[in-house]
Amino acid sequence: MRQNHQNISQHQPVLVQEVLHCLQPQAGESYLDLTAGYGGHADHVLEATKAPRAATLVDRDAAAIEVLESRFKRARIIHQDFLAACRMLADERQRFDMILADLGVSSPHLDNSSRGFAISPSGPLDMRMDQTQANSADQLVNQASTEELAGLIKAYGEDPKARSIATQIVHNRPITDTGQLAAIVARAYGPWAKRSRIHPATRTFQALRIAVNDELAQLEHSLPLMEQLLAPGGRLAIISFHSLEDRIVKQYFADNAGDRYDAELRLLSKKPLTASHNEIVINPRARSAKLRAARKIKQK
Repeated sequence: MRQNHQNISQHQPVLVQEVLHCLQPQAGESYLDLTAGYGGHADHVLEATKAPRAATLVDRDAAAIEVLESRFKRARIIHQDFLAACRMLADERQRFDMILADLGVSSPHLDNSSRGFAISPSGPLDMRMDQTQANSADQLVNQASTEELAGLIKAYGEDPKARSIATQIVHNRPITDTGQLAAIVARAYGPWAKRSRIHPATRTFQALRIAVNDELAQLEHSLPLMEQLLAPGGRLAIISFHSLEDRIVKQYFADNAGDRYDAELRLLSKKPLTASHNEIVINPRARSAKLRAARKIKQK
């Protein structure tokens, strides 16, 4: 099933062994990948199930969909964001033995400067997962008020200098590319910029990306639907990459996968699974990945 493709070679799926450990794919089982990307996780799962016709692969990015359609010709491919896909599949009364949602930005997105996700190299202020949508980072950066920018940088980037950053952004408009934006944020940090282990604009870029793609609201509204889409005994695995996402998943599982008599989910591990040292050496982007998983209790 593995094929050579430029985008495939650029992307390394994280926590593959941990995902397989949680999902426990068995021959013939059905699989829903809500953020299939370039098919890294799907490739491994379908190697175990040998049931591509029982797989549904979802992504909101047109470039990813093109790759998925080429690699997984017998699977169902859906070009939508995962919330819209969950709603559609729930309306169809679909049920799956395994569901995976990898909430991270794929390596091709980060490495392709034309998508505007990365600080370097410089690119347009885009950051849209779905490039057919109207709103991009450009609208936020160049049109939002100081108060709006400060609010989203504080809420989604958890940056203590959110007000100073927002003020600098508004003062230096128009801003045309990611390199210019990163330099402006660094100036807002002043001398502290050189002391930080990460680029001072990292949190601002995260905040803008989350806002542009409505990532947290998507996740909050999708989790109950993911649970609904699980077949009895089905396994749900979610990979997050920052504390805001992980907090939402952790709280949902705490509320719905506890020891109450009426709980329909059971946690597969008390603590999130993280990347091994060896994986981090090979793929540094796995460093911040956290995997939480639960099983839907079989109905009597």
